[in-house]
Amino acid sequence: MIARVCNLLQHSLKLALPVFLGEAETRECVYYNDNWRTERTNQSGFERCEGEKDKRLHCYASWLNSSGTIKLVKKGCWLDDFNCYDRQECVSMEENPQVFFCCCEGNYCNERFTHLPDMIGSGNRVKIRPPPRVPSLLNVLVYSLLPLCVLSLALLLALWMYRHRKPPYGHVDLSEDPGPAPPSPLVGLKPLQLLEIKARGRFGCVWKAQLMSKYVAVKIFPFQNKQSWQNERDIFLTPGMRHENLLRYIAAEKHGTNLETELWIITEFHERGSLTDHLKGNAISWNELCHIAETMSRGLAYLHEDIPSYKGEGPKPTIAHRDFKSKNVLLRDDLTAVIGDFGLAVRFEPGKPPGDTHGQVGTRRYMAPEVLEGAINFQRDSFLRIDMYAMGLVLWELVARCSEADGESNGERMYLATQGKLPGVLKRVGLEFDVISD
Repeated sequence: MIARVCNLLQHSLKLALPVFLGEAETRECVYYNDNWRTERTNQSGFERCEGEKDKRLHCYASWLNSSGTIKLVKKGCWLDDFNCYDRQECVSMEENPQVFFCCCEGNYCNERFTHLPDMIGSGNRVKIRPPPRVPSLLNVLVYSLLPLCVLSLALLLALWMYRHRKPPYGHVDLSEDPGPAPPSPLVGLKPLQLLEIKARGRFGCVWKAQLMSKYVAVKIFPFQNKQSWQNERDIFLTPGMRHENLLRYIAAEKHGTNLETELWIITEFHERGSLTDHLKGNAISWNELCHIAETMSRGLAYLHEDIPSYKGEGPKPTIAHRDFKSKNVLLRDDLTAVIGDFGLAVRFEPGKPPGDTHGQVGTRRYMAPEVLEGAINFQRDSFLRIDMYAMGLVLWELVARCSEADGESNGERMYLATQGKLPGVLKRVGLEFDVISD
């Protein structure tokens, strides 16, 4: 019995020691998961927090408030986040979010949670203070001299900027704002955690992320590629950009400040990945080839189509992709093709200039001869034909990875396809081919 009491006291001292030393260390948090049956986890209990040594750990809680009825969603450990530093109480600061979210530091600090306006309305005052620190001579000197040093540096910086009168960074204009993120019902949902990088490109990288109970794709652009992010966001927000063979858009967000700014585009996630990834590791049957080619063609045909009005949203203009390739074609679980990556896309609206119509953009391997030679005609139909040339190369990739059966070669299958539905779909989108036989 005495040994048990000693062990309990020793455990309590370990948990309390960081507080006495001025550091609210988080080792354990209260755990709860409302979707525990679906995710096959425990419903409630305690969670041991683990992370990198140089990273701080926190606890969090998320809940819903429906007409005064509180429904708890999740509780548990939260990774290093500067918004949670030195918060001993779990308090949500947002005025009217769809999902309330708070985080804090210290063991089991998420056991109780609240919303700041609710506490103010009930007459309580919320004070979130860092843990008490043991005063020392070094702390006294730092706190005494720090304001003077900061003031001196601010004066010197102001004087330097006044004399030079030009931005401190050469080719990057930090005063230019990418613009507010578009309104979306899912922008305010938290927590959203990045899990792993699935792809890298010249404009950024694509992460697999978890948004509440489902997976999403997060495409992250550095600040230097702001134009590509803004163009892709504008294409997604074009009226009529909802089609079963086009990537479904969720939200666009801006994170960080100055050169550390990251620009996010959140879309649906497809576990199979791109058509390139699938063809590298798998051969496809003729039926699968026809299904992928047909759905891919429908998506590109809809993208090229000019629709006068779409369900009261306004006219949908013709859009040229300009970087069509198998890497930008995603596959659903049933091998239905979905077209994505509109960073280089351009809209052709009647009576308006198409914007940046530089001819030599895209991936060199999929460029049409007139693009490589610099002899492109900067007209709407010219850009659509460039997309069709690229799609012809993607169809060739599909045929090259098609398995043979019943003694029929790929050439014979292509000939038989001319009698079926696939050529009709390709002809409607502007791609025709001739089969030469003996």
